[in-house]
Amino acid sequence: MATDKICSSCGKRLIGHGNTFFKCPKCGEVEIGRCAQCRDQSVPYECPKCGFIGP
Repeated sequence: MATDKICSSCGKRLIGHGNTFFKCPKCGEVEIGRCAQCRDQSVPYECPKCGFIGP
């Protein structure tokens, strides 16, 4: 059973267009997901592993 990917900022399910996924810029171990709205508004996200906070 696959788990849904969620936005690391707002918690929305990431389906559709405009979303992005990338590894944490600091630790490189956690995949960060960002919805288009949070990306456009520069809403911060936090890596659950290392605590890095990014825009």
